[in-house]
Amino acid sequence: MRKELKYLAGLVFCNVYRILKIFPNNDPVMGCALPFARQGKWWHALLFPMIAMISFDFITMRVGIWTWGTTLAYGLIGLLAYKYFKGKEKVGLKTYAGGSIAGVLIFDFLTGPIMSSFMFRIPFEVAFIGQIPFTVAHLISATSFTLALAPVLDPVLRVSVSETISKNLHRAVELFSGPFLEG
Repeated sequence: MRKELKYLAGLVFCNVYRILKIFPNNDPVMGCALPFARQGKWWHALLFPMIAMISFDFITMRVGIWTWGTTLAYGLIGLLAYKYFKGKEKVGLKTYAGGSIAGVLIFDFLTGPIMSSFMFRIPFEVAFIGQIPFTVAHLISATSFTLALAPVLDPVLRVSVSETISKNLHRAVELFSGPFLEG
C-alpha cells in the first residue's frame, strides 16, 4: 500500500476509533505514529500525529487552546520517535513498546501537569497527582495499540514477528508431539 494511503487509513482509523470511545482514554494515534515515524521522513513523523489531533478536534467541534497544546505535544512526540528509531536496523516489539511508554509519559506530563498548571492555574502537585490515573489508562491503551498495529504497519517488524511465531509454534509442536508419537 502506498504511504499516503497508509497514512490516510491511519487517520481515518484513529478518528473513528476515538469517536467510538470503546476504551476510556483510547489512543490509537501512538500505535500508528510510531511505525510511521520509523519508516518515514522527519516531517511525516511530525505531521501524522498533529493532523490526527487537529482533525479529531475539528470533527468533534472541540477546537480550542487544548487542541493546539496537544497537537504541538504530539508533534514533539513524533519527532522524538523519529530520532528514537533513526539508525536502528532491527526493531522489535519491545522497542515499539518502549517508545510508546516514553511517548505517553512525555505527552501526559506536558499536557497534564504542565498545561493544566499554566492554563487553569491548578497547583502543579495537584495536577501531577490527578494525572496519574489518566496516564495509567493512557499507557495501557497506547501500548496495546502500538503492539497490535506496529506489526501491521511496519513490514520489517511483521516479517520478524511472523518468523518468531512460526519458530515458536514449530518448537511447541515438536515438544508436545514427542511424547504422543513415542507410545
